[in-house]
Amino acid sequence: MISDSEAISYEFATGPDLYALCQQAATVRDDSWGKQLTYSKKVFIPLTNMCRDSCGYCTFVQSPDSPHANYMTPEQVLKTAREGAVLDCKEALFSLGERPEERHQKARDMLANLGYDSTLEYLHDQCESVLTHTSLLPHVNAGALSFEELKHLKPVAASMGMMLENVSNDLLKKGQAHYACPDKTPKRRLDTIEQAGRLDIAFTTGILIGIGESWADRVRSLIAIRDRHLAYGHIQEVIIQNFRAKAGTSMADYQEPNLDDMKRTIAVARLILPNDISIQAPPNLEVEYGSYINAGINDWGGISPLTKDFINPERAWPQISSVSQACEGLGYSLAERLTIYDHFQHQNTKYLTPNLTQRVASLVSRAAQMSGGVIA
Repeated sequence: MISDSEAISYEFATGPDLYALCQQAATVRDDSWGKQLTYSKKVFIPLTNMCRDSCGYCTFVQSPDSPHANYMTPEQVLKTAREGAVLDCKEALFSLGERPEERHQKARDMLANLGYDSTLEYLHDQCESVLTHTSLLPHVNAGALSFEELKHLKPVAASMGMMLENVSNDLLKKGQAHYACPDKTPKRRLDTIEQAGRLDIAFTTGILIGIGESWADRVRSLIAIRDRHLAYGHIQEVIIQNFRAKAGTSMADYQEPNLDDMKRTIAVARLILPNDISIQAPPNLEVEYGSYINAGINDWGGISPLTKDFINPERAWPQISSVSQACEGLGYSLAERLTIYDHFQHQNTKYLTPNLTQRVASLVSRAAQMSGGVIA
């Protein structure tokens, strides 16, 4: 791992310097992860698109006044999961706004009609339903959670996640990306990551770049993730995600990170973070996503053959065959993985409860029997 000061020194690396930085990161990746990149075949289940936060870049969240504001019904959840299972998806990614019932009467009313007082209780039961009625593994992305909330969800989720985004408190100021977002304070986000570590939850986190942070803020964010992993060993992957401006948001005119900025950030992430953490970048947010390979990624995240990216609906998923070709063109193979990485699956049920251990083993066995079915 490089020093913190060295990481900061790469802020303006371009041309030959950026090439050398990416080569260094790619070498570390090859030594740790080999010549195989991975992805998770998933369905996206946007349980509710209401939220108590008002991020400056978000179009996923709908105002209670919008006719599109909703909670998915249990029938809709199962329909999506079952359709995904037919297409051989393994992951059900539950994504949702944070605690909308604490801000909006409409959310409280909708929950009451479903028989619930809490979004998180409803989430728990829908994860349990997917486990009971389908072959998919739930992955929960429900934002900032307490120790008790994470503990309650652990038996029904093979893995969980929450983007740290950034540790800069400046982003909470008026006019900035996280203004009026009580769940986006760095303290609250970092505490969630820490509590997940205490509970031995295989966890995904990451940073969102280009939302008003400085390069030093990015480095400090990666260091904060690193330090919590060194304390608990529970972070399985870190996403480096590029901001994309969206019409109708307060950040519609913000300049987006360019490809060199992404490559620079990916490479530094690979060199800052411990080698057992997977580095991921979403392929649907960059036309030249193949360039990420030479910068040091080893994973593409979830790709769905069924559902769109509801967070970035204007950015279609690439075909898995196209991603495979991009990998092969640079001398790498592409393999499917489960939502919980292999090295978290075999630790005496430390990360998985017995019911989930059995489900994971069944999926691995089924993949091994299928022609060309590889679970990394």
